[in-house]
Amino acid sequence: MFDILIKNGFIIDGSGNPWFKADIAIEEGKICKIGRISISEADEIIDASGLIVAPGFIDMHSHSDFFLLINPRSESKIRQGITTEVIGNCGFSIAPLKPDKIEIMKKEIGVLADEVTWDWSTFKEYINKLTRQGSSVNVAPLVGHGTLRLNVMEYENRDPTKDELDEMKALLAESLEAGAFGMSTGLIYAPGSYAKTEEIIELARVASEYGGIYTSHIRNESDKLLEAVKEAIKIGKNANIPVEILHMKSAGKQNWGKVKEALRLLKLAREESIEVTCDFYPYTAGSTGLAACLPPWVHEGGIEEMLKKLQDPALREKIKKDIEEGIEGWENLAKSAGWDRIVISYCERNKEYEGLSISEIAKIRGTNPFDAMFDLLIEEEAVVGIILHMMSEDDMKYVMKHPLSMVGTDGEGYAPYGPLARGKPHPRNYGTFPRILGKYVKEEKVLTLQDAIRKMTSMPAQKLGLLDRGLIREGFWADIVIFDPLKISDKATFSNPHQYPTGIEYVIVNGVKVIEKGKHTGELPGKVLSPKRMM
Repeated sequence: MFDILIKNGFIIDGSGNPWFKADIAIEEGKICKIGRISISEADEIIDASGLIVAPGFIDMHSHSDFFLLINPRSESKIRQGITTEVIGNCGFSIAPLKPDKIEIMKKEIGVLADEVTWDWSTFKEYINKLTRQGSSVNVAPLVGHGTLRLNVMEYENRDPTKDELDEMKALLAESLEAGAFGMSTGLIYAPGSYAKTEEIIELARVASEYGGIYTSHIRNESDKLLEAVKEAIKIGKNANIPVEILHMKSAGKQNWGKVKEALRLLKLAREESIEVTCDFYPYTAGSTGLAACLPPWVHEGGIEEMLKKLQDPALREKIKKDIEEGIEGWENLAKSAGWDRIVISYCERNKEYEGLSISEIAKIRGTNPFDAMFDLLIEEEAVVGIILHMMSEDDMKYVMKHPLSMVGTDGEGYAPYGPLARGKPHPRNYGTFPRILGKYVKEEKVLTLQDAIRKMTSMPAQKLGLLDRGLIREGFWADIVIFDPLKISDKATFSNPHQYPTGIEYVIVNGVKVIEKGKHTGELPGKVLSPKRMM
């Protein structure tokens, strides 16, 4: 007897092929049979009449590293149909973490840091903690380059010594041996932004030796987008490592249209045997921390030193000047977006500002936008989330349609209750995958359904080397999403983001139902996945 039998569904298997009709039998966590199967052969029947049956979605770009420890149900992700999250992106992972660096990391995270017992140091200890606790989703972890630098050099703006680079390499190798899928960088964020290309190549070579991948929030997504893409390609070529460019975009109106040339560079690189791809989310706004609007030198020494600088009148004037005039090579988010398009998504002590722009806050306070930003960062001890409205819908659709792009939320596993029901986070946390399937497949027909699902399943699985996930195949793990193609829709908005999508009827992870008839079952069958090393 099979454990679960899915009957009467339209199977879109993740390969890019159109749907076909068949039944799917699940036993001991895996798909064991596809075809015509009698209901008498199974303990439990799911009637998928009129519904699409697809592989579970893989979130290629996630930041749930810390949130999974608070809420292992990962509700804003699993309810999108996501069965695997790739965590540790943009240079930020919460392991490895030397004991004497825990307080520094806690300051980065803010008030939520108190929701977790910080009882890990090595990458293996973090993975073991996740495994013991369980989760609703599978996890494919990366090591953050910024975290490696934090462990060894904290926030020093200089090249590492040979001994320091060797120490970073050793931490990275230890993490890869423990099961990391590769290394990520966040090259607009301190301390990762202080690294030169050569440092990253040296570390990426270590990841390459272990068959890992390299994912990057590149050094610039606005005026110097093309130079930043070329740097990522150079790293891939010199380190002989597959590259994933995170959230491909052209930020700032003056740069709209550059994604076409950026993607042409990816195509040319592949013609030279450099494996490079990218991901995207279906929104024209990004999200980060307000402190990212400050010049790199302000971050030297860490958060406490940054806050001291912001309280120095002379240095405040220097920061204003640098933002107004720019610094060569620095991605100037405030100038690219504009104060009226930078909106506060989270601040603990000034809740009334959530949903307001910096311009609006400055007007309320009777000051200028610069001082409004500085003062807010001081009051909130630098933990302020923002949403930046600075991309083009046409650009986003162009990236969406491109054969080298796959899907990533760039978000965390939120829930509309408990400690994670804070602020007005980017709606991508709740709506990315259903938004593509509802708005851009069903309504606007930017993608076909089978191509959209390929970008959500087999394509990221291939990138990660997950050779038994991402497709509906006999012998593959039973990560499956069943949804109504007529009802699927995102509900999360910028003003009211904590809303689950509609149309996702069932989500099965490793053969266990986590979402049943649109409700969370409470099950935590997710695994910390192990990479299949492609060496």
